[in-house]
Amino acid sequence: MSETYDFLFKFLVIGSAGTGKSCILHQFIEGKFKQDSSHTIGVEFGSKIVNVGGKSVKLQIWDTAGQERFRSVTRSYYRGAAGALLVYDISSRETFNSLTNWLTDARTLASPNIVIILVGNKKDLDADREVTFLEASRFAQENELMFLETSALTGENVEEGFLKCSRTILNKIESGELDPDRMGSGIQYGDPSMRRSIRPGRGRGDNKNKCPGCSKQ
Repeated sequence: MSETYDFLFKFLVIGSAGTGKSCILHQFIEGKFKQDSSHTIGVEFGSKIVNVGGKSVKLQIWDTAGQERFRSVTRSYYRGAAGALLVYDISSRETFNSLTNWLTDARTLASPNIVIILVGNKKDLDADREVTFLEASRFAQENELMFLETSALTGENVEEGFLKCSRTILNKIESGELDPDRMGSGIQYGDPSMRRSIRPGRGRGDNKNKCPGCSKQ
């Protein structure tokens, strides 16, 4: 049975090993905590259709390994990503300190217009917190990122992280800042009629219609 959706967005989940990236993905897709989580080898994949601002959006999500030895493999998946969750562990100063490297990779290797949300995971470990909410908020502000804290264990804010990122991407499409027809945008039209409904608001010509849905996976 074929799925119907208005848009498809390619997402990444990036950050250091042990921050709970796979657990966040599992909580989002399955709605429950992943008990037997081990370090991701290479990449894992999940997809889900969500409602964003009245539009049906399919998220294709690539969960990348955080270990340095897989960095060359995972970098190849950055190409053409529209959105990313940049994850650190609020109880681990080390994972917070490495955020700049992950952010540089994302902005260099993925779409230059990639929408990134900073995610402080393991909010349930507040008693062991090493990174304050204020400090992370400041980092997000300085690097023009959205920010929230989540708990993959309880599910708190997990869905909101993906939805917040998706809403921003959708707003940028509707304002003309992002063009789904541009190669490597990480966005595809699921419903061809969306192209006609979005385009008039852009005030652009039709010369970009040549490559429908040509974003690479």
